[in-house]
Amino acid sequence: MEPPNLYPVKLYVYDLSKGLARRLSPIMLDGFSAWPWLSWTCSVDQPGIELTETRLPLPGVLTLKGKQLEGIWHTSIVVHKDEFFFGSGGISSCTPSLGGTLLGPPDSVVDVGNTEVTEEIFLEYLSSLGESLFRGEAYNLFEHNCNTFSNEVAQFLTGRKIPSYITDLPSEVLSTPFGQALRPFLDSIQIQPPGGNSVGRPNGQS
Repeated sequence: MEPPNLYPVKLYVYDLSKGLARRLSPIMLDGFSAWPWLSWTCSVDQPGIELTETRLPLPGVLTLKGKQLEGIWHTSIVVHKDEFFFGSGGISSCTPSLGGTLLGPPDSVVDVGNTEVTEEIFLEYLSSLGESLFRGEAYNLFEHNCNTFSNEVAQFLTGRKIPSYITDLPSEVLSTPFGQALRPFLDSIQIQPPGGNSVGRPNGQS
């Protein structure tokens, strides 16, 4: 009996803030004690991130002492020579390592393991997910996002979860008064990296 073919599974990790989160996290998470109330203005002009400028009152923030926010993570799974990710447009794919999306190359690559799941079976699985748990309208920045998808798919393929520093980020941010104050604004953000092809929908239609 021939041994089964094994296919490598990678996790591509992108910092959507391009390093800004790391530089600002001491201010956002630990630096507002001197001012009981202030206004924070945010305007983002990144492809695939849809939001408008807003101004919100923020209470003093003192929680997460010593916590460094390393990045705002977007992840994808790379297997069978394609990169797969989830956003507000549903499940999409692109060619990895060639800047297939406008996010460019990943900031880091995690070796998740190997899988015996063939490409045919995997695409059938993704099609099923795209019609159920991971429809575009189910996307939520904090509770059901690209990292939720990557974690689900990684476990299906290898039985392993993606790193906890990625999946724990939303709860860590929301545990601060800063995160709670911004939640209504952040919940409105819809992220869909451009450049991918829709998976499981004819002719790439949503």
